[in-house]
Amino acid sequence: MTTKSSGFTLIELLVVIAIIGILSAAGTITYSGYVKGAKRNSAENVIQQISLAQTEEYSNTGSYYITGGDTSCSADATSTQGIETNLFDGESIIDDDIDFEVCIFGTGANYTVSAQDTTSTCVITVTKYGTPERTNCN
Repeated sequence: MTTKSSGFTLIELLVVIAIIGILSAAGTITYSGYVKGAKRNSAENVIQQISLAQTEEYSNTGSYYITGGDTSCSADATSTQGIETNLFDGESIIDDDIDFEVCIFGTGANYTVSAQDTTSTCVITVTKYGTPERTNCN
């Protein structure tokens, strides 16, 4: 006499659940890396927009807008708001959800825009005539 089973065994169900768990863990890690990379790219785009706005500021006033000192600055909400107010007439171009704060340091004839990640040690900078450079951005 043979019995015909119409269901799965406990072992088969546990194997399927384990496989689904492994795939979802790998997907979560991949998605997290994608989001982090997208935020860094957004920050690079923002500092390039700021660099273009600095060109207009220089043509209007004869000097660049600076939020910090000659050699460094502290990027925080105040410096970010100051940039939006003075270079973009109050328009909000730096989204809060990218997790970067921005500041500008230099002199009236030269500048560096610095975007600092609020969740890590990643810093993205661009100089007057340069391309964006990443520091401590894994």
